[in-house]
Amino acid sequence: MHSNMFLIRYQEIGIKGRNRYLFENKINSNIKKALYPLGKGKIKITNMRGRILVALGDAEPSKAAEYLSRVFGIATFSPVIKIVAEEEAIYQSSEAVMRQALERKGIKLGENDNVLTFRTNVKRADKTFPIRSMDMAARLGSYLLDNIPGLKVDLHNPDLSVSVDIRDGNAYVFSEKLPGPGGLPLGTSGKGILLLSGGIDSPVAGWMCMKRGVEIEALHFHSFPFTGEKSKEKVKDLCRVLARHNNRIKLHIAHFTDIQKSIQKSSCPEDFRITVMRRFMFRIAERLAAKNNALALVTGESVGQVSSQTLENMTAINEVTKLPVLRPVVAFDKNEIVEMAQKIETYDISIQPYEDCCTLFLPKVPITTKPSLDKIHKAEESLDIDEMVNDAMEKIETIYITSNS
Repeated sequence: MHSNMFLIRYQEIGIKGRNRYLFENKINSNIKKALYPLGKGKIKITNMRGRILVALGDAEPSKAAEYLSRVFGIATFSPVIKIVAEEEAIYQSSEAVMRQALERKGIKLGENDNVLTFRTNVKRADKTFPIRSMDMAARLGSYLLDNIPGLKVDLHNPDLSVSVDIRDGNAYVFSEKLPGPGGLPLGTSGKGILLLSGGIDSPVAGWMCMKRGVEIEALHFHSFPFTGEKSKEKVKDLCRVLARHNNRIKLHIAHFTDIQKSIQKSSCPEDFRITVMRRFMFRIAERLAAKNNALALVTGESVGQVSSQTLENMTAINEVTKLPVLRPVVAFDKNEIVEMAQKIETYDISIQPYEDCCTLFLPKVPITTKPSLDKIHKAEESLDIDEMVNDAMEKIETIYITSNS
């Protein structure tokens, strides 16, 4: 018995109030977009209370599962067999699902005294079904014990579970719960400009904001010829990973060399240069946000991780923008950020040895950790800020990155 359907579960969407339908509509749209490569018109999506049913048609289930595992808002999902909610049909379908699961695991009961522990789970959302959930689970367990030799019940730590979800006159039978990324549907929380450096932290920050429903456009500051094409390609590779969750990411590349040279030649004290550079980045990012209807800036800053990320420096940098600055990893230590980067598969790309523009222009003296705003303002007096920002905006290169591009 072949499963060409997935039953999708969400968590946070389920506690939304009157605007819940907006989140449900958005996750449906994102599921369609994620599964689009499998064939337009083949996929059918049906909303049920607290669940979403995806019928694949003749699309490949394993590929669909890969795509669904990246859709924000999905908590878990299962390949299911859909049947009419009748007791005998549930027994027969559950036996078929159990035997498929055994085959998938390569387990042959009855050989070499093999024993497999299992449990049954029944959820009865449809109260017109005449048998209560616990009673139906017990009856189903007895049926499987009688019809598949070598099984043993274990309610606490079973090798395998067979589950039945009864709703709207139908029963959905399954043995697997596959993990989704959770969170909120992408696009339900507005748009942010991610300052993407190419290091470990900023891709993690972008992914975490995407998980909270924030659509991301990336902004990378490139200092040619001091940073070359390999550095730019590294950032594109990071965008390709993030694009797995959104089909594509818009990447803006700002040419930053002239600004950095101007700061170096100016009367700006050497220990203030990184802070002043970051202020220019935020000015450009704010302009880009206004142009692209973004509501916030996103960075990978973590308090105290480096000397330019003290609260005093963050305050000085924040001064140049009126937009909220989202810092999802602000309280993470480096090991926690690395662990998250490994989980989302950006770490191996981020550690490639291609320097970013800030690294190349680090001063020889220690960066001031507690700059005063008065001194920062004085350091910028000799710079034509508006002209420098306008020039950088005119030279921004924008490309679309897909997970396969």
